[in-house]
Amino acid sequence: MNAPEDDPLLGQRVMGADLRDAWAVLDPEARVEGFRYLTSAEAEEFFLELNAHDRALIVLALPPVEQRWWLRALPPDDVADLIQEAPEETRGMLISLLDESTRRDITVLLAYSEDEAGGLMNPRYARLRSSMSVDEAIGYLRRQTRERVENIYYAYVLDEQQKLVGVVSFRQLMMARGDARVREVMVTELVTVQDEMDQEAVARIFAQHDLMCVPVVDPQGRMKGIVTADDIVDVVREEATEDIQKIGGSEALDAPYLQVGLLEMLKKRAGWLIVLFIGGTFTVSAIGHFQGKIASVGYLETFIAMIISCGGNSGSQASTLVIRAMALGEVRLRDWWRVFLRECAAGLSLGAILGTLGLLRIVVWHHLFTDEAGAPMYGDQYLLVGITVALAVIGVATWGTLVGALLPFGLRRLGLDPASASAPLVATLSDVTGIMIFFSIALAVLSGTVF
Repeated sequence: MNAPEDDPLLGQRVMGADLRDAWAVLDPEARVEGFRYLTSAEAEEFFLELNAHDRALIVLALPPVEQRWWLRALPPDDVADLIQEAPEETRGMLISLLDESTRRDITVLLAYSEDEAGGLMNPRYARLRSSMSVDEAIGYLRRQTRERVENIYYAYVLDEQQKLVGVVSFRQLMMARGDARVREVMVTELVTVQDEMDQEAVARIFAQHDLMCVPVVDPQGRMKGIVTADDIVDVVREEATEDIQKIGGSEALDAPYLQVGLLEMLKKRAGWLIVLFIGGTFTVSAIGHFQGKIASVGYLETFIAMIISCGGNSGSQASTLVIRAMALGEVRLRDWWRVFLRECAAGLSLGAILGTLGLLRIVVWHHLFTDEAGAPMYGDQYLLVGITVALAVIGVATWGTLVGALLPFGLRRLGLDPASASAPLVATLSDVTGIMIFFSIALAVLSGTVF
């Protein structure tokens, strides 16, 4: 199936570890070539470690006989993921390589969206009847393991309608009397997930209950399969990667970074940059609106960047915290008022700290430095200027914090991904309002003195 361990074309044997280290920087052709030069044992270990996208790449490059072998080496849920990653025109061919039983399982799995519990589940699980004796159950589990079941940590007890009525661990069966009935040792307080539940919600259930696997049922309570912990590890990594990419101001990438083409990368990143650039033009307009006032007190202009950055930074902090809390299920839509009060207090407190530093900076600079004419840096009204800056920082930091904290709630309410409340977006929204807040406070405090 694979090339010999030593090949004159390569000069030396390709090791799985070597290929694993170089995998990210290799093009598709080089990946396939390297894989084919692994020994059978290394190739199997390496293949099982790959994600669905890379498995599809490898399988489609192999002859049909080897394609069938590698597909049958995977559990049904992994085969379904691989087929979903393959080009649409090749999916029928891949399905035709499977045996009849696996083909039925795959057809069921492909009917679900890949981000639903039904798309993650393995339809092969250990099942028992409640009327069985413990000895009968253990013998039956042995047969199931030899035939098709891989995960034997738990056995699921079904009734005649295939509804889930209980679960029993292999350890419980081994500890029970041989003549006891399964119904006597099974657990009936069950943690289940619906087959159409989103994968993020499934991941939260795993985290809340510290599970190794969870049964998937349909709305009528019929058992459809199980989702295992290793599936959820992949989900958590995928969702976290997607959220981080969105928080950074980009659309989520559909493939590893180095596998995304330049044109596709530009499409993912240009959209948000255009939106943010247009938002930045409003900042320019706001500055232009106050241009006359800025010209009369030139040194106020020097504080613009410092003040509006307070809003952007505090807003980015708040949005990141709230988005992550939402992802972990710590915060729900109904908690928006609690978050508002909490972040309002946080924004005022942080703004007060930063505003005090701004006031101290102006006072110190006033006494240490002079302008080009030799006069004190901020004139006779330096305390009013310091108070203006301090109040502006408090206002801008509070406003930015509230924008960053509440924007994810608004997006969630509209059915959008809260992670779209990216740090650059929050910063841009805060910049425009920050200018308005700064100069409105300046007009109120300094009117009649420097204006």
